[in-house]
Amino acid sequence: MSLCAYGTDKTILVLGDSLSAAYGIDAQSGWVSLLRERLDRAGYRYRVINASISGDTTHGANTRLDAILKEITPDITIVELGGNDGLRGIPPAEIEANLTAIIEKTATAGSRILLAEMLLPPNYGTAYMEKFVALYRDLGARDDVILSNFILADIADNPDLMQSDGIHPKAEAQAMMLENLWPDLYPLLD
Repeated sequence: MSLCAYGTDKTILVLGDSLSAAYGIDAQSGWVSLLRERLDRAGYRYRVINASISGDTTHGANTRLDAILKEITPDITIVELGGNDGLRGIPPAEIEANLTAIIEKTATAGSRILLAEMLLPPNYGTAYMEKFVALYRDLGARDDVILSNFILADIADNPDLMQSDGIHPKAEAQAMMLENLWPDLYPLLD
């Protein structure tokens, strides 16, 4: 867990997978570090804690969330999870149950929640894809959740912005990832 801080009045917790853990690139080039820099430049006093782990699933994050919340009390939690679950074919109902538990735990701790929508490649079949997309829409309809854009919008389908594995974005895409979340994150800032 990265405990770098740019101000200490409030806390943003980023709970994600490799997309937020800056997989394959220097961590300082990742979108979470760019968020810290943007907040600092704009005069916001937030400590940004990146609790993202490459390869993490909704179950894994939910399992370790209690320990995280014993150490910090986030004012805002950005949840960027579910992609690894979907790639593993985890049933959408299980993914939704884990995300619901994460949302409830962080909301109980007093956090506002920004849930980043996830999308999958089309090879998982129409029925699975529809259920996967619907679970984010359903969770985004909750009063305590803001559903954000797909973090890889306009990135995932551009090979020039993706690493050779076709799954992880290059350093050049990180600012775009932040821009995909920013319009929904900005209104949550104090």
